[in-house]
Amino acid sequence: MLDSIRDLLVLQDRDRRLLNLAKELERLPQEEARAKTKLAGDQAAVAKAAEAVKANELAVKKVELDAETRRNTIARLKIQQFETRKNDEYTALGHEVTRYEGEVDALETRELELMDESDRLRGVLAEAEAALKKTQGFVDEDLAAVAERKKNLQAEIAELKAERARLAGGADAAVLPLYERLLKTKGGVAIAPMHEGKCGGCHMKLVASTVIKVQAGKDIAQCEDCGRILYAD
Repeated sequence: MLDSIRDLLVLQDRDRRLLNLAKELERLPQEEARAKTKLAGDQAAVAKAAEAVKANELAVKKVELDAETRRNTIARLKIQQFETRKNDEYTALGHEVTRYEGEVDALETRELELMDESDRLRGVLAEAEAALKKTQGFVDEDLAAVAERKKNLQAEIAELKAERARLAGGADAAVLPLYERLLKTKGGVAIAPMHEGKCGGCHMKLVASTVIKVQAGKDIAQCEDCGRILYAD
């Protein structure tokens, strides 16, 4: 095997490792997104429970306001009743007072029901928040692991790039440009073994002259179909 081929095989190994590491690095944002989606269901549950608590609080305030309005009306009617000198007006005002007092009783009953519902809703909210907190803990662990993986990948890539630059500097300058072009267009495999008269890259049968050239190992030989640099397996 030519020394230039041997050097390029070592370089190709580093390039393929760099390619794989880059792909891993590109997948990390997707892993982060997947981790965060685990929160979606719990976040929605908390939002729904919080909205129910808020709606209940507004309902309680409305009932309290309505009851207070009727109490004020009752007080006003009683004053009018005290001031009137007409029996029929006194009786009519008395009926109005009784009606409003009945409405106040109904509103107070409704307020108690809403207060009971408030306790239940706050319990639901507390459970939803606890579930979210638990899930958040798992997600934080996942995100921390992804961040650590990213840090390690970046460090490994930086180290490999430095080694790659050194190896490229020592490679045959006459063959290196061809290798670089093939690396970009052949999925990271610029150099392939010849096996049983076939190219190890595209698996096409090689012509006899190319087989002989590869076996001789004196000159650079390329596959007629894919153009990859060949070496004897």
